[in-house]
Amino acid sequence: MTSPTIPSTVASDWMMSMARGNFPELYERLLVEPLFRPWGNVLLDTVSLAPGSRVLDVACGTGIVARLARERIGDKARVVAIDRSPAMLAVARAVEPTIDWREGDATELPVRDDEQFDVVVCQEGLQFFPDRPAAMRAIRRVLAPGGRVGVAVWRSLEENGLFHDLGLVAERYLGPIDDARHSFADAEALAQLLTDAGFTDVRVDRVSRETHFALDPAVLARLNAIAVIGMTATGKAMSDAERAAMTDAIVSASLPVAAPYVADGVLTFQTSANIAVAR
Repeated sequence: MTSPTIPSTVASDWMMSMARGNFPELYERLLVEPLFRPWGNVLLDTVSLAPGSRVLDVACGTGIVARLARERIGDKARVVAIDRSPAMLAVARAVEPTIDWREGDATELPVRDDEQFDVVVCQEGLQFFPDRPAAMRAIRRVLAPGGRVGVAVWRSLEENGLFHDLGLVAERYLGPIDDARHSFADAEALAQLLTDAGFTDVRVDRVSRETHFALDPAVLARLNAIAVIGMTATGKAMSDAERAAMTDAIVSASLPVAAPYVADGVLTFQTSANIAVAR
């Protein structure tokens, strides 16, 4: 199933929103439905939510996994979601004000001593944590006896279709890019991290699914270009004007690469992630 078609005016809206610093709003608007909602459902399927489960979403972003959990276990269920970004949390609260949104770091979770959770999930956040072992130990401390943790991290760029091809285009302009989004792609390393943190019954599944973006390829190319420029020393050293010019150049060069992925106005390609579950 494809995601709803986004109006062609989105490109100009996107530029205006970026100028206003509204990236979290665009993240929610452009990336959540086609990318993070389907993968969030995969993650929640893996941890097998039961009615009445107490759920904690770590590195929740704008909150899609917490919202999906609430949909599955009911409005009266206990759902807490934590992120270190106030801007992301502001969007999360605007979309669903009834969830318990908290600002905090994954290594020092803002959770009371008397709070425990039956399920803790972390979708596409672990790879960004400066201290992954400390974060997993913090999650282990708040997990109730018999509870489950579910973690999703992207596999390598080579296994993520169009994002890989867009990265190759960007490297022609920026040099080698250490893409943080795919910096923890090793399934064995993920399993070892969980084991070392004290988890048992660790399982890591390598999952691939077809992803659909019903939007102008230039918009996705621009989102990706800005992301990768920000990951490089070259990009960080640029002035705003230089960065804008570089973004335009990368987007222009990316469009022929994206074209083969488009059919009937929809970008379609494989995305792949490691999905870990443990107790």
